Amino acid sequence: MTSETTTTTPVGAIPAQPGPTDVTDAGVGREREQAPSEVIAGAGPVVRPGERATVRLRETGPEEPPRYAPEWLELRESADAAARAHDLLDPLRIRLANLPGKAGGVVVHDLGCGTGSMGRWLAPRLDGAQHWILHDRDPYLLHFAAVASPRAAADGSRVTVETRRGDVARLTPDALIGASLVTASALLDVLTREEIDTLAAACAGAGCPALLTLSVAGRVELTPSHPLDAELAEAFNAHQRRGGLLGPDAVTAACEAFADRGATVKVHPSAWRLGPDEKALTEQWLRGWVGAAVEQRPELAERADAYLAERLAANAAGELRAVVHHSDLLALARPTGGTS
Repeated sequence: MTSETTTTTPVGAIPAQPGPTDVTDAGVGREREQAPSEVIAGAGPVVRPGERATVRLRETGPEEPPRYAPEWLELRESADAAARAHDLLDPLRIRLANLPGKAGGVVVHDLGCGTGSMGRWLAPRLDGAQHWILHDRDPYLLHFAAVASPRAAADGSRVTVETRRGDVARLTPDALIGASLVTASALLDVLTREEIDTLAAACAGAGCPALLTLSVAGRVELTPSHPLDAELAEAFNAHQRRGGLLGPDAVTAACEAFADRGATVKVHPSAWRLGPDEKALTEQWLRGWVGAAVEQRPELAERADAYLAERLAANAAGELRAVVHHSDLLALARPTGGTS
């Protein structure tokens, strides 16, 4: 996988959006033009020209790749942290403790890292020295992830960070040489079956476990219910599968791909549970969810507009609750002698 690498010792919160000369490319600072791009609805707000709420993990042309809006990733981070399956941590800790060559600490590859929320959640829950390698196509998000990464593990051991700009859909086993763990958040559902097979093969080749969290499950529960809920959910799920992406079928495909390569696979639910304290997130999620459904089925537009207005009013009044189902997957590949 072709990538560009920088190393940093980060601290702090997600910073302000860097200016066009704040991010370097291959060590040389230069301005980047943000070409306007069509918004793909379904994952949250888009705040600046050239930013999309959903990410594509393959080449789409010579223009800047679409990116997640950092504001959306920051908005969802606390809900993500609350949702992640803690039950998967103990088997992961046991595997990491028994990996060969662990004396120097663990090496974690975070794929499609976004602003680095996985590292902020997981690194302080694991003991021992850790070196995180953050992968993303977007240099702006890599900037956020590096600056806001944790510096200490659960036992106070040092956490260091390295960033690599590259396309995780082109991952090869060579890219994971020396890896102790592969992580990702909200990634599987924007991959194709072939890309999931590539990921599973890379992890099997490196003999490292994979913790892949917050993949959409295709189920939403809204309280109070509405007659249009099911129809919009069906249209949204169809939108998630466009262009060969797996959407809500991704976890099943990943289970099969990892199991076929000898891994032990565990899956746990990791639902968002949104209520009056998460109004801002619920509003943005609703807009994206309904927008994607209408993009998939334009004939829903008139009814969906009225539905969205009603739902947003209920949310603003603190009367709406949503359970947005996700799944977390832990794949424990057979260790190899070369894993560290």
